[in-house]
Amino acid sequence: MAIERGPSLEGARGARTKAAAPAVKSRDRDQYFSRAVAKALETLDILQAANGPMALNEVAQRLQLSKTSAFRLLRTLESSGCLTASEWGKYSLAPGMHSVVSTQTVARLLRTGIPLMQQLSRQLRETTSLAALFDNRIEVIAVVESPQPIRMSNIVGHILPPNASSLGKAIAAFQNEERREKLLRSYGVYRFTDHTITNRTELDREFARVREQKFATDLEESVADGHCFGVPIFGAAGEVGAAISVSLPKARVGDNDNRKAILTALRATADQIASDLRGA
Repeated sequence: MAIERGPSLEGARGARTKAAAPAVKSRDRDQYFSRAVAKALETLDILQAANGPMALNEVAQRLQLSKTSAFRLLRTLESSGCLTASEWGKYSLAPGMHSVVSTQTVARLLRTGIPLMQQLSRQLRETTSLAALFDNRIEVIAVVESPQPIRMSNIVGHILPPNASSLGKAIAAFQNEERREKLLRSYGVYRFTDHTITNRTELDREFARVREQKFATDLEESVADGHCFGVPIFGAAGEVGAAISVSLPKARVGDNDNRKAILTALRATADQIASDLRGA
């Protein structure tokens, strides 16, 4: 049974509210814009999204800076306590820095993603949601509700089950094993319906399927009578720190052609968000 403004398809644990991201001035018109600070924040974003410590030349290439400029920036961030450097000269975020990076990432995702989510929701007439990866959780950061009176809803701030929600699976599947295990341990592997995957061997197979097909499904796995389709948003280096989904009542899913149409529209939106983020 579909539910109007009922339980989220993407999990109902840990709901919170968030303040809207502040408006950002155009860089070209803002005389107070600091390119050095922007590059520092971009560096933190890159290291947050990486699957492990990064070498100087990798960071320099991603920042489109010379090695000398990148080294100066990295050493400054290290001296400020934002980064740590290994004995092999590789850099990673210092403990406690994840929340700072996530704030910057979320602001960029919201500015880029919400207009495209609105377009997608108008096209499909279903609820769209955007989620982001944080240090130890995957969380909904934006929702555009379906205009239809009977619909599946979601709530900003929901912590997503990595084993049951399409957004959770779409992000968790593309993390390295250590990060994926951390997400599963932090949330727990809970059973929400008879369709929820809780067996670890089956869950590993499900993550492998998501990586191969590059989309995830929630077929009544978190809420009865609800279906969700989630697609990862890939970064420039192939990392996944966000995903977008469409949620709808099972009765409106339709045949295979309609499912393919939903996934095609989702992929196009995810690709556009990724492209816009790279150009931001």
